[in-house]
Amino acid sequence: MLTGVAETPVRMADLEARAAALIEKERSVFASRRPRTAAVHAAAGPGFFDGVPQHWMLDWPTPFPPVIDTAAGVTLTDIDGNSVTDLCLGDTGAMFGHGPEPVLRALADAGRRGLTTMLPSSDAAVVGRLLAERFGLPRWQLAATASDANRFAIRIARAVTGRARLLVFDGCYHGAVDDTLVDLVDGRTVSRRNLLGQVRDLGDLTVSVPFNDEAALAAALAGGDIACVLAEPVMTNCGMILPDPGFHATLRRLTREAGTLLLIDETHTISSGPGGYTRLHGLEPDLMVMGKPIGGGIPVSVWGMTEAVSDRLRAVRSLQSGHGHSGIGTTLSGSAIQLACLRACLEEVMTDEAYRIMNARADRIETGFRTAIAANGLGWTVSRVGARIEVVFSPRPVRNAQEAREAASDTIEQALHLAMLNLGYLLTPFHNMVLVSPALSAGQADGLVGAFGSVLARLSGREQA
Repeated sequence: MLTGVAETPVRMADLEARAAALIEKERSVFASRRPRTAAVHAAAGPGFFDGVPQHWMLDWPTPFPPVIDTAAGVTLTDIDGNSVTDLCLGDTGAMFGHGPEPVLRALADAGRRGLTTMLPSSDAAVVGRLLAERFGLPRWQLAATASDANRFAIRIARAVTGRARLLVFDGCYHGAVDDTLVDLVDGRTVSRRNLLGQVRDLGDLTVSVPFNDEAALAAALAGGDIACVLAEPVMTNCGMILPDPGFHATLRRLTREAGTLLLIDETHTISSGPGGYTRLHGLEPDLMVMGKPIGGGIPVSVWGMTEAVSDRLRAVRSLQSGHGHSGIGTTLSGSAIQLACLRACLEEVMTDEAYRIMNARADRIETGFRTAIAANGLGWTVSRVGARIEVVFSPRPVRNAQEAREAASDTIEQALHLAMLNLGYLLTPFHNMVLVSPALSAGQADGLVGAFGSVLARLSGREQA
């Protein structure tokens, strides 16, 4: 790979052309190394739809998805014996590595003591205290996924405010929550394209505004009919969009003035530190959601609320008669196995030392990525939130979803992902995200940087013979 700063920038048209050619080569390389996997997919008969447990598993840029035999630490090994270093980590579900030892012990112990009873286990009081101490909110509940937790928190916000409408930021993703699956198109909030089975206009009860647009936010809240604003503190699902200085202070002030609750979704930004972005930056949400990594990879999420919201919820519930269905909670939520794994993660996995290692590795990767981008004449930026790093195809940081969409290139992204995978490094699909686990060694971090530079040299045309 070339070193130093390239003299002239590479034209996007040239990048796209090289990327298209690279995709064809890398797809062939991928397939040639996985004959058993190809045979499994080719022979698929009755069973899963299109042969996979989730249909979106076919959305990776590979000719067919790898079939994983084992996952340990940051290493995935497929049924053909190919091992890769995992920087996707189940799109955050395995942020602390696959199978952390404390979680495995908790799973084994829970298996002997019972998995689910619809009653609190002996870990419940400890886990509740740990959540309150770590994340700052005093009252918590459990769910199976962050999608569920967001649904439940939104329902609570509507119940205690008596308002129906929700505000989200354009380009957001908060799981499979109907109310949030919207886009901002020509100034209108509309149902997101490609939704399956959508039967009502989601813009009826949801308003979307651009991230970092304080004027649009103020205008949307001025009507006094928004139950809550649901936001990631850093947007992570349409490129990585950092908040402008002062944006969160304005968001909190405007929501309070409007009597609107603030719901922060930390599912991805928990990479910021042991208490998430909220604790690190002193945010003051009324409600908070976290999922995926908080249980070490098992299906569990948590959602918390302030004492004020808790009191209002208790008052609303007191007006109900009987024990009817609230629309909140599922029978496997709050299970003994969830509580056991949460306790193990909070006490032994999500430690200050784990985050120190994650950030040290992320420092090496961020510096290496920036150097490789400059050396290859690419006008790209590197955004970061703690242990999460994103490469954005833009010469300056993007401030909202529209800028992120304009900077995106499916062709370049697919070429980058395929070539990196064939060099032994798995990135998160759908965007250029690297998540750093404490299980990632310094050598693996340096190997990732070297592979990244090698692929950029091929894309830029600066590869040395």
